[in-house]
Amino acid sequence: MNDRFIQSQSLYEILDIETFILILLLGLTAFLFYKFFLKNATPERHQSIKGHLKTLAKYYAIFVGIFLLYRLLYHTHLFAAPTLLRLRPYLGFATFVAGALCFVKSSRLLVLQYLFRGSMRAGVPMLLVNIFSLVLSIVLALWTFSNIFGVQLTPLLATSAAFSIILGLALQDTLGNLFAGISLQIDKTFEIGDWVEVMNSSNKIVGQVKELTWRSTVLVGFSDEMITLPNKLIAQCQVSNFSPEGTPILRSQTIKFPFGTDIPQVLLLLEQAATQISEIRAHPAPLAFVLETNDQGFAVKLIYFIDNYGRQFAIGNKVLTTALDLLSKNGIQTARPSFHVQQQI
Repeated sequence: MNDRFIQSQSLYEILDIETFILILLLGLTAFLFYKFFLKNATPERHQSIKGHLKTLAKYYAIFVGIFLLYRLLYHTHLFAAPTLLRLRPYLGFATFVAGALCFVKSSRLLVLQYLFRGSMRAGVPMLLVNIFSLVLSIVLALWTFSNIFGVQLTPLLATSAAFSIILGLALQDTLGNLFAGISLQIDKTFEIGDWVEVMNSSNKIVGQVKELTWRSTVLVGFSDEMITLPNKLIAQCQVSNFSPEGTPILRSQTIKFPFGTDIPQVLLLLEQAATQISEIRAHPAPLAFVLETNDQGFAVKLIYFIDNYGRQFAIGNKVLTTALDLLSKNGIQTARPSFHVQQQI
């Protein structure tokens, strides 16, 4: 039978048991990958992947139902009726679409889980997964038009060159942000969960990376404010990453004391106060030293190293509270601010 829109023979050759089994095996592979390779993922990652698996199971249930109906009617005498005979290619195409959706969803989930395996700390940017899904969908759609609908793509692509140029100019900013986002991920400039500092001219923007989308990178600031920066802008700015593993972050605090204070004891007590904070690294060890002196007294600077950039202010508050308490217990007072008023006669 020569159908008007669908190449029936090509479609029926695709919808065989082997294709059905291969698609089922792909979904099973995605499930087994989760069970065997992502046991150490965080609870948030487990919840996210389980949600994807539940959605995938629904697609597979629809695909299996349509495929079984197609095979049942294909091998029975019910299609002998002229009306049902004309509907057979359309039911076959519906089965093909359901299988293609399962194929894309399963492949997407496998890529997502593979990236999760390499970044279980905070997750992965959905940009890479979305790009993979888009490319796979486009390739599958072009193959469908060529083999199922019999459309010759070469003349169509040749005549669409002018349209592609116009579309590219219209989407210049969007495409620039897209490719900038891809380059940021290829270069591993930062990952989700990293604390970064973006220098835009004289403006400094600090936040924790929450998501990387097609157009922008979303940061969460110290006050939980959402900061959205175009990927193209970040690619052109100086970016400092404060979250690489094995690289401690240096922080310091300065406390002033009056003359006559026992300097060696002050230095020892400040270093002891810092070592009592569990979030401060033992190596390199905290260090206190005299920074400067003036007519009011002297200033001592305490430097220490931390791993969590986002908790620097909370840690600094703990250091200051512990240090003042320890100094007070040892009878050492800090310098009090003084004001000198000179009266002119």
